[in-house]
Amino acid sequence: MSRAARTAVLRDAVGLGVAVGLYGVAFGAAADAAGLDPWQALVTSLLMFTGASQFAMVGVLGAGGGGPAAIGSALLLGTRNTVYGVRLAPLLAPRGLARRLGTAQWVIDETTALAVAAPDRGLARLAFLTGGATIYLVWNATTLVGALGAAALGETAQAALDAVVPAAFLALLWPRLRAGAEEPAVARRVALGGAVVALVLTPFVPAGVQVVAAVVAVALAGRPRGAA
Repeated sequence: MSRAARTAVLRDAVGLGVAVGLYGVAFGAAADAAGLDPWQALVTSLLMFTGASQFAMVGVLGAGGGGPAAIGSALLLGTRNTVYGVRLAPLLAPRGLARRLGTAQWVIDETTALAVAAPDRGLARLAFLTGGATIYLVWNATTLVGALGAAALGETAQAALDAVVPAAFLALLWPRLRAGAEEPAVARRVALGGAVVALVLTPFVPAGVQVVAAVVAVALAGRPRGAA
């Protein structure tokens, strides 16, 4: 493992970790708008730690949906992390129950991308651990900042937080839909299909159910061809 390669991996992992972790402010604000206390927002980030699922949960709650719909949408969006875990297990090879549980907690989109992109196993572990630690620390710190800051705002400013969840989702989603992304045309069609399903169902189902239905539709559409 050369010093230059190690430095490059650390630079990329920390840089990405800080950039992604700052979105925790948006989650903290969205959690407050959905009725969660600051400590509840922080516990959610500490234990759940998967941005899309967290935003989906508070989005459903904020729209008036019940707990089962909010939890269901979060779980469905989080199932992709299981696939990531299968891919990363032989690469990271964590030993012992404690290390396996700790590693699983940090299996998200960004840490998976960092580990898979690394040139060898040693650097993959370094990228995963550095990126995971950076995102985890910054995300949780900024979650608390966002929740406390939103709680201190007046009613007019809090009403503007209704735009936080869709704006944050768009910011997280857009890089995956750019022309340079892998199979961008397919990704755009799947994203558009999920949006259409949610919009069509909105007038007819309780709040939150349309999110769950859209996630299921997207999951089915994203299956590899020929899958059962």
